[in-house]
Amino acid sequence: MKTDKDCEDMRGVTVNRFAEEAPPSGMAKNGYFYQEMEQREREEHEEGSEEREEGQDSPIPSGDDIHLYGNQTHQGGTESDVHGCVLLNTSRRYVKLMNFEEEVRAHRDLDGFLERASILLHEDEASLDDVLKTMLLHVSQDPHTTEPSCNFEEIMSSLFTDAGSQEVSDRSANFIFYDNVHLLSETLQCVTATATGIQYQQSWLCILCNVKNLQRRHVCISRLDRPQNWGENCAEVRYVILILAPSKMKSTKTAMELGRTFASMFSDISFRQKLLESKTQEEFKEALLIQRYHLTAAKLKTTAVEGEETDPHSQKPLKSAESVFSHLVSLSLLCRGPCCRDFFRVGRGIYEDLCRRLPLYPSDFTDGLVGNNKALVKFMTTSIFLYIAVLLPAIAFGSLNDESTRGEIDVQKTIIGQSIGGIIYSLCAGSPLVIPLTTAPIAIFISVIRGVCDDYELDFAAFYACIGLWNSLFLIMGGVFNLSLLVKLFKRSIEEVIALFISIAFVADAVKGTIKIFHEYYHAPTLANGSAAELNRISGSLHIGELNLTETGPVFLPESFILCTRARPLLCLLLMLGTLWVGYTLYQFRRSPFLHVKMREILSDCALPISVLVFSYVGSYVFNDIALPVFNFHEGPVFQIAPLDKLSGASVLSAMGLGFLLFILIFIDQNIVVSLTNAPENRLMKGTAYHWDLTLSGLINILMSVLGLPWMHAAFPHSTLHVRQLAIVEERVEGGHLYETIVSVKETRVTSLVANILIGVSLFLLPVPLQWIPKPVLYGLFLYIALTSIEGNQMCDRMALLLKEQTSYPPAHYIRKVPQRKIHYFTFLQMVQLLFLCAFGMCPLPYMKMIFPLLMFILIPIRNCLLPRIIEAKYLDIMDAQRM
Repeated sequence: MKTDKDCEDMRGVTVNRFAEEAPPSGMAKNGYFYQEMEQREREEHEEGSEEREEGQDSPIPSGDDIHLYGNQTHQGGTESDVHGCVLLNTSRRYVKLMNFEEEVRAHRDLDGFLERASILLHEDEASLDDVLKTMLLHVSQDPHTTEPSCNFEEIMSSLFTDAGSQEVSDRSANFIFYDNVHLLSETLQCVTATATGIQYQQSWLCILCNVKNLQRRHVCISRLDRPQNWGENCAEVRYVILILAPSKMKSTKTAMELGRTFASMFSDISFRQKLLESKTQEEFKEALLIQRYHLTAAKLKTTAVEGEETDPHSQKPLKSAESVFSHLVSLSLLCRGPCCRDFFRVGRGIYEDLCRRLPLYPSDFTDGLVGNNKALVKFMTTSIFLYIAVLLPAIAFGSLNDESTRGEIDVQKTIIGQSIGGIIYSLCAGSPLVIPLTTAPIAIFISVIRGVCDDYELDFAAFYACIGLWNSLFLIMGGVFNLSLLVKLFKRSIEEVIALFISIAFVADAVKGTIKIFHEYYHAPTLANGSAAELNRISGSLHIGELNLTETGPVFLPESFILCTRARPLLCLLLMLGTLWVGYTLYQFRRSPFLHVKMREILSDCALPISVLVFSYVGSYVFNDIALPVFNFHEGPVFQIAPLDKLSGASVLSAMGLGFLLFILIFIDQNIVVSLTNAPENRLMKGTAYHWDLTLSGLINILMSVLGLPWMHAAFPHSTLHVRQLAIVEERVEGGHLYETIVSVKETRVTSLVANILIGVSLFLLPVPLQWIPKPVLYGLFLYIALTSIEGNQMCDRMALLLKEQTSYPPAHYIRKVPQRKIHYFTFLQMVQLLFLCAFGMCPLPYMKMIFPLLMFILIPIRNCLLPRIIEAKYLDIMDAQRM
């Protein structure tokens, strides 16, 4: 939305028959018709510039550029109008947010309101007119706010334009207006300037009115039981703030100034959520006082946060970030650069991470469990979700590792390693919402190590441990020397390419497993040598009864045998797709109109456990006559110290090279996942700990390596899904699309700790009943994780544009600001990078897979050095803008 005060007035026309031919910018819903226009006065230029300048120094604790938006409508018309139309003049201007630290008036306004509080907490009216009538009636009946000379019916009419006062029978002027179709005369709303454009805060509405006969100012706040749709930019209204003031007041006591006070407080989304959780007027008032304190101290808090230079997630750029990769060409050039001091402040990053997070460590266990805002149900559903979402991939990757290592790393070891590493990480990590897990790239790398050991006749356990120890050493050194500062160079496009590669890896594992089942069982098997031993082998693998066969001659399986064999892969396919369908349908159930909102939320949170349990039951009991493939279980000792003495010096040096490649893989994945978890839109408040988390991953992997357990690091998308499970979400409607905004997140260690403890207890469920979960259900889980993880991936959205006609393009910010050809160039370049990652990471040749971590690292200089030579930097900045 333009803010230039010099642009000329723009006027629009409201159409009387708006139900048939409404203009694009208007809406008619629930008795509220809204037509937007702009007007900028030349004489406001100087004043508006100062307001915008001061608004940037607002104490509102938000990273966005937030403004209050004043809206006034003026309607003009004469009886000579013969076309059923009137002219509507709408003037708008930005109003600076109230500075609670410097402006005394804000505190006096709030104190005056608290003395004569008019608060309605359970308003069940649906229309705006009824809500305002109830609020005015409440003000008029309040003994502390008597207004003997005031007519509240006149106040009601002055809140709106006079269009609504036209009678239906007024045929002389051809007006077709109705009493409940009119516009508010003056309002305040909050808009946020982001990389995607202007966003309205639609959950609250501040209505201003200057009344001639009033003796004092009045404020009434109403909290609606359900969000109401009152037209454009007011599609999810939950709070209504009514400001009444006498016409003649000093400049600091006008309705606008009083509205600024309360509108500035309501601009904080976390504050609105606290008000929503208030059950009494006293709790409501207490929340107002707490918010005033936060706004007063916000500037001091912001200054303290800006002083933390070693936080890679801060908005402060890395020194000479653009020239880092040119310096990396030569170490001597790097040491001369100004960023050298940041990397050689040994241990400074870990120290500041611990100073930032240790004071909040007790609250990581008490938030949501102690106090007023308890979230026991959300904690229970999240713990169950994590238990299923982590256990099943552990079983699946353990099964893959069992096949690739020939039993050296099996399902039992993977579950034990996940439980031990997960418990340590949940207790000690600086980012407790991050979930460590052995991942698809790690499984690929383990298969490469097995191939190297076979080629050079090396002891797998010793070589595996040596590689892991070198990797852990590099990770610890990375934390000590603050290498996580390089996260500032991981642009959004890099994160999206790697995240999409991980999703494709999940899909590839599911597809390969299904193809293997079809290849083994679908085609009718014929016994080549006719031996009974061969038939017994096949019959044993299919779990069927004995067959009477002759010892010689070609033998063919009977018809029932063939049909049963073909039923198995078809059932596997149905179980895999069914798990995906039910899980994703329930995951989307939060947006459904069915059932109560709490029930929808619980079903959405428990989507994955419900889907897995349902189709495990279907596969194991409903079709119990068809044996399905399950994972292998090996009896024997679990903990075995690696025999490092079996390696020669040359083997140790070669293990260092592989350990460095593994370090690159874990370093990139770890930091990208932590960055995605702590993204600004997630509104995490307790700070980050990149350097300490990287060091902790190294310490955990030392234990994993020595005991022969699979390595682990921060996993995508489990970490972001964990944040989503613990988030409180607010919905808004823009341009006909429903968007969700995270209000707050319960930052706790309890959910991941409980989930990993339950995973450890699951060892007692081996082999039965965990073997009742068929492999196809695990494959369906992979597809579910892959599908849910691509939501919000802008690269996928831009890839979809290649298949759409231009008239169907969504109103995204980059479509409005970037030429279409540049968008497709950028998307094509990302697709090329993704294809190279997939080609090397999924290549059947082990030595090709070995170098794909280097390709992941090369994405950084490609984005920072090469792409700006192909596409203009201004367009790259728009398409590659960080999430807001």
